[in-house]
Parts: sequence; structure tokens; C-alpha cells
Amino acid sequence: MLIAGRMAEMSLAESPAIVRVNRWWQLGWGLVCMMAISSSQYVWTLFTTPLTAHLNATLAEVQVTFSVLIVLQTFLSPFQGYLVEVFGPRTLLSIGAFLTGLSWVLAAAARSTFELYLTYGLFGGIGTGIIYVGVVGLMARWFPDRRGLACGIVAAGYGMGAIVTTFPIASALSQVGYQETLISFGLIFGVLGILAAQGMRRPPEPEPRTAAPDLNEPGAWPRRRTSDAGVVGTFSGSTELAEVLPTGVGPGLLLMSPVFWVMFLMMTMMSTSGLMVISQMAAFAKDFGVANAMVLGTAALPLALTIDRFTNGLTRPFFGWLSDHIGREQTMGLAFGLEGIAMFVWLSTRENPLLFVLLSGVVFFGWGEIFSLFPSALTDTFGERHATTNYGFLYMAQGIGSVMGGPLAAWLHEATKSWITVFSAMIVLDLVAAAMAMWVLKPLRANARSGFKTIADGR
Repeated sequence: MLIAGRMAEMSLAESPAIVRVNRWWQLGWGLVCMMAISSSQYVWTLFTTPLTAHLNATLAEVQVTFSVLIVLQTFLSPFQGYLVEVFGPRTLLSIGAFLTGLSWVLAAAARSTFELYLTYGLFGGIGTGIIYVGVVGLMARWFPDRRGLACGIVAAGYGMGAIVTTFPIASALSQVGYQETLISFGLIFGVLGILAAQGMRRPPEPEPRTAAPDLNEPGAWPRRRTSDAGVVGTFSGSTELAEVLPTGVGPGLLLMSPVFWVMFLMMTMMSTSGLMVISQMAAFAKDFGVANAMVLGTAALPLALTIDRFTNGLTRPFFGWLSDHIGREQTMGLAFGLEGIAMFVWLSTRENPLLFVLLSGVVFFGWGEIFSLFPSALTDTFGERHATTNYGFLYMAQGIGSVMGGPLAAWLHEATKSWITVFSAMIVLDLVAAAMAMWVLKPLRANARSGFKTIADGR
């Protein structure tokens, strides 16, 4: 039986009371949670100099902390996503916010790089990972009709949240030192994240089918629609697996699907190119001779980094919204191709400070959308029930990209003595990913529903 009618109210798994939950409030609370953890990654660079001096360590030794943070944030995400689904978002996101704030407070007392790895790296990686994968997975379930936009908005909170804290943290560092700054802002982030987590809820579960539809009959592919008040209804016309299987496909079948591994490869390729720019930008800007050049009265490098934070955030809801209207693969092809072309022009005009600043923003506008497009496409394809855990497995691609775009890209530069080789490799990855979106992923996703037909039929 197809889902019919509308539910005026819903019960939430985490609350004994029957309440109406406006899903836009869920989006707002999720956005606050993401902004509360964004500084751990995007403001870290401000702490490296005082930490290096205080711990009597090299910059390379201190930077291991950042690698620990990112690797744990990504490689533990499948397990973290599973815990969110089992224990509920309010409990797990509160724990994630607590660990994130605690990582800053304990890092202030670190007396060695090892203690820094255990505090800022270990606790920070676990805490930020819980919130990131948990919030994105929940938005994919709350907004089946605006999935790309919703995932893009919360991902933008992570990408742009540090804009609010960068200057206050920089000011505090110069006035009171890094230890008091870590303690003060760690407490703020922890409390803010915990308070926002109290508003997070699971979306209502769709009603189970009692009989399988004729999948070849026109209009037999119902799609769950969630109204702004969290009320469930239906509309027809889509051919996504999630619309045939409201309960969704779990990690066991996910990991056996070629569609997932194509997405994983593509996200790894795109993560590599973007993280190469993030991690190596200061180095190649210096080698290009533009780092300290003045543009509009400001040094080119910090101006470029400021613009990049805006475009890296804005691209996520924009391309997410666009993908809701023209399709995931078409949007991927457009955005990934944009980054590849922008990087080519960027490299070709690398000695022009103004173009260096402007094109860096275009590069990030073509990159940051991976954090809205991939979770949306994954949930479209494999359903909503296990969306958080499933995205955790896909998000591991970001961890691999951090290794390939970080130390491996640096090694390639050292081996070839040229950034042209590194840029060329990244451009190829971008353009190949764009082509794969249209000519590999699109037909695979179009055929996914027939591959899971037996599950839809209950056999």
C-alpha cells in the first residue's frame, strides 16, 4: 500500500510527548551545531605559532595535531553515524559538542605535542565528527524534497562559521595568549553546541508498505514529502530508490553496490584537489611571489583566504539548491568542471596578485559543494533510514583526500620541484570527476532501482 494522506501530528522517538516539530527549526539548530565546531578546523592555523614556541616543537610536529583531527573526524564517521541512529541525535550531538569544547580546554594545558594530539586532535576529531555526520544525515532525512539545499545550508555553517570567530580569536591571542583563548572559546563552543543539540529530533518514520507496487506502472514510484511542520505526505513521479524503499538500504548492501564506490572514488578525487589548495596555499603563494603583494590595500594571501571562506560556504547551499532542480549529476558535472577550469586559469595567471585572489574564490566555489551534493545523491539513491550511517562511510573519502592533498601533494612538489605538476594532477582529478558524474554515475544511479527491486518486493 502506498503512503497516503497526511499526518497532522507525529511522535518522536526521543520524546514521550506528541509534538509538532517544524523542520526549519531542525535546520536552524543543525546550522548552529555546525558553526560551533567549525573553528576547530578553520581557525587552527592561528594557534600553530604560539603552540610551536610554547611546546618547543617544530611546525611539522604541531601540524600532526591537525592531521589527527581530520583523520579521526572522517574515519570514525560510520560508527559515529550508527550511534546517532541508535541513541538519537539529541544525546549524541550533545556528546559531540562536549568533546569539542573539552578538546580546546584540555589543549590549553598540554605540555607536549603528544598531549596536544590526545586533546585537540583526539577529542576534537571525535567530537566534530559526531556533529558533522549526524547533522548532515539528519538534514538528508528531514528534507527529502529539498535535500540538496538543506545539506548545503548546514555544510555552509561548517565552512563559514569560522568567519564569526576568526577576528575575535586573533584579538584574544594577542591580548591574553593562546591558553586563555583556548579555554574561553572552548567553553563557548561547548555550551553553544550542547544547547543547540537539545532541539534536534529524528524525522517521522514513513509508514511501511503492506504490498509491493507494480514498479512498471506509471505513478507507482511514490515519494515521501515532508511539509514545513514535519508532516508526511506523498507525491509521484520520481524514480529514486529512496522513493521505493522509504526504510532505506543499510550499510551491508551499500558497501556491495557499485554506485557507492563510484561516489566514493569521485569524492576522494574532489577532496584531494580541494584539500591540496587548503593545505598548500601559503606555500605555493609564496613560490608564485604573490603572498605579500598588495591587493586593494591588503596582502594577497590573507585577502584570498577571507574570500575563500565566503565562497566555500556559499557554494554549498547554492549548488545544493540547483541540484534539487536540475539533478545531482548535472550539477556535479558543472561544479567539478568549474573548479578544474578555474585551477587551470589560476595556474596560468599565477604571477598576477589580483587574479590570484579572485580565482582562488572561484576555485573554492567549485569545490565546497561536494559536502551538499554527495550526501544528497547518496540518500536519494539508498534511502533515508540509514542515511547518517551511510554518509559516514562516504565521508571517509575526505580522510583519504586529506592524505593525498596534504603530505602526498607536498611530496610530489618536492620530488618535481614544481607546483605545475601538482596543479596539473589536481586539474585532471577535477575534470575526470566531472566526466564520471555524467557518464558513469548517472547511468548507474538510473539503474539502481532495478538492482534493488527484490528488496522493494519484500523478497
